[in-house]
Amino acid sequence: MKKLLAIALALTLVCSMGLALADDQITLRIAHIGPSTGGAALYGLATLHGAEIAVQEINEQNGKYKIELINEDDEHNVEKVINAYNAALDAEAQMILGSTTSKPCEAAAAQGYLDRVFFLTPSASSPEVTADKDNVYQVCFNDPNQGRASAQYIAGSSLGTKIAIIYNNADVYSTGIRDTFVEEAAKLNLEIVSETTFTDETTDFTVQVADAQNAGAEIVFLPMYYTPASMILQVAASKQYKPYFFGVDGMDGILNIDGFDKSLAEGVLLLTPFVASAQDEKTVNFVTKYVAAYGETPIQFAADAYDGIYIMLAAAEKAGITGDMDETEVCEKMIEAMQDLTFSGLTGEMTWDASGAVDKTPMAMQIVNGVYELFEGKK
Repeated sequence: MKKLLAIALALTLVCSMGLALADDQITLRIAHIGPSTGGAALYGLATLHGAEIAVQEINEQNGKYKIELINEDDEHNVEKVINAYNAALDAEAQMILGSTTSKPCEAAAAQGYLDRVFFLTPSASSPEVTADKDNVYQVCFNDPNQGRASAQYIAGSSLGTKIAIIYNNADVYSTGIRDTFVEEAAKLNLEIVSETTFTDETTDFTVQVADAQNAGAEIVFLPMYYTPASMILQVAASKQYKPYFFGVDGMDGILNIDGFDKSLAEGVLLLTPFVASAQDEKTVNFVTKYVAAYGETPIQFAADAYDGIYIMLAAAEKAGITGDMDETEVCEKMIEAMQDLTFSGLTGEMTWDASGAVDKTPMAMQIVNGVYELFEGKK
């Protein structure tokens, strides 16, 4: 009997300690803003799902903090993103993970700067997102860094020296990467033999591909999102044109396009800080959970958002954020914490400068047999 009473007492104490810990937990209210619907939904759903996995892990740990994740759909629209932002604040969000894409993020972050709300965007890479805003930080490379890094990688890879560029001259993401790529290519003696443009409305890329092929381009640089890239690959296949196609992080997701023939992307190279096929413990754990939850392999945007949640948690702990702080008080404390933060995540080891830009090292991956693999050089 005494033994049973002792066991019962021990269980009571354990339960009481668990309840006390739960009662003492601090709730962080983080709003994810991105396109859950519309033409860029693949990206917004990726960042949402990556964030959801991180939140689930953190909440299951039953530690100092738990996270309430608020999701608002901006439809990749600069007007609707303000509605999403206001809805997030109405839901008492203390900080924003978003927006997913550059133009909406520029608009929301500008309003957030005036209101003093902390932003950490997982994937909006335009330098205008952070320009003159001390409250906005990035997990992904900004566009100038992607352009420079791409030119440097091509120069050191022996893939070729004659390069064609096809870019969207109506998109800040595409033009920003293109501009710094051209600048860096000139320093590295890379020869740009063809340069053509398109807009968001372009559906026929015959002229652009033909110009690259006729100029004898060995590499076609594609600073763009996956939809136009998929159309360019279709045209190239029809012309039996087989250069190295070299893209950036916006092309991650091309293998997930409904109805797209994955064989057309065979050999495509992407510069990215995340490769889902990597075998390190962090990546394997994340990919396994993601596939189980959503039935598909995560793209870089999902990994960026997963890291983003953990970055916010680390900064909140460093800053001493509590659940009763409003978004303006949280903002100032998070800014201070981010300046001294070093974070190691799925997408690399990261630090941030005063502009909010991240410093980390990219990797090159290649699409081989319909999956991403680390690229180890020309064979």
